[in-house]
Amino acid sequence: MKIAVDAMGGDYAPEEIVLGAIEAVKAYDDLEVALVGDEKQIREVLRQYGGEKTPRLSVVHASEVIDMSEHPAQAIRKKKDASIVVATRLAKEGKCDAVVAAGSTGAAVTAALFGLGRIKGIDRPCIATPIPSKKGITVLLDSGANSNSKPKHLVEGAIMGSHYAKYILGIDKPKVGLLNIGEEASKGNELSQATYPLLQKLKTISFYGNVEGRDIPKGTVDVVVCDGFVGNVILKFGEGMALFIIRLVKDTIHQSGFIAKLGAIAVYPALKILKKRLDFTEYGGAPLLGVNGSFIICHGSSKAKAIKNAIRVAGELVQQDVVGHIRASIEEEEVEQYDSES
Repeated sequence: MKIAVDAMGGDYAPEEIVLGAIEAVKAYDDLEVALVGDEKQIREVLRQYGGEKTPRLSVVHASEVIDMSEHPAQAIRKKKDASIVVATRLAKEGKCDAVVAAGSTGAAVTAALFGLGRIKGIDRPCIATPIPSKKGITVLLDSGANSNSKPKHLVEGAIMGSHYAKYILGIDKPKVGLLNIGEEASKGNELSQATYPLLQKLKTISFYGNVEGRDIPKGTVDVVVCDGFVGNVILKFGEGMALFIIRLVKDTIHQSGFIAKLGAIAVYPALKILKKRLDFTEYGGAPLLGVNGSFIICHGSSKAKAIKNAIRVAGELVQQDVVGHIRASIEEEEVEQYDSES
């Protein structure tokens, strides 16, 4: 199984991207990685870290890079040899089985839509982000691909998120909740009120009903669906709050007396476990569900550990044929009928 990795995307590219790829092929015997980007820069990093002769690791040259400040659609059309475009093309042509990309989320989503196309019946692919919860993981989607959604798009998200939770997270019958400002079916704005009865009709998911923001960390359900604007705000707030709590604990211990510092030493193992659970790098990246291929979008600040885990998840998406399962459910549910109801 071969994964195309955009080596030029992200705040720490290409060094951390290349390091993540080196670690991935060493850790996972069944995976190959094609690093896509400026060959000279990539090979320099490989030489620097002794990865020149790393098995199952190759380089595909791409002469252009899409910057964070560029308009995604315009840049994708203009820069045909951009690293993210070339990586997606490798997947489209069957030379690679999946794509991993950090950097501009907009460019990654646009490249996937233009290069791979959508699964039949899917109007809007969405980003599914795993969020740590009391019971394990809660999948939030959409977390940023679409800022304006219709009821049909949330229906699509519910189906896709359910399959991701089942085949990647190993949850037998994932419970799906609709994010709202109250549990009652009558609560919410026009979007949530119109979506609720549509989700009730679905045969291939287990619909729980409405959930509130506090239910996400509680793990009340396994999958939470919402529009991309709200989802992205929740995601960024959660990331910020997790970092704030960790920093607050450290600062409080540092400013406290000798006894408090001794206590901190005693609870250090527990704090280490907590930090690991809150660390987004443990989960690698978020899948872009709904496109005709396996595509992982990483945080722009991803370092080697996150890239390594994203490559692993990309391989799991292919191995579990998540795209095939989504395609079958979309067809069974006849989702296209909801166009007239949305």
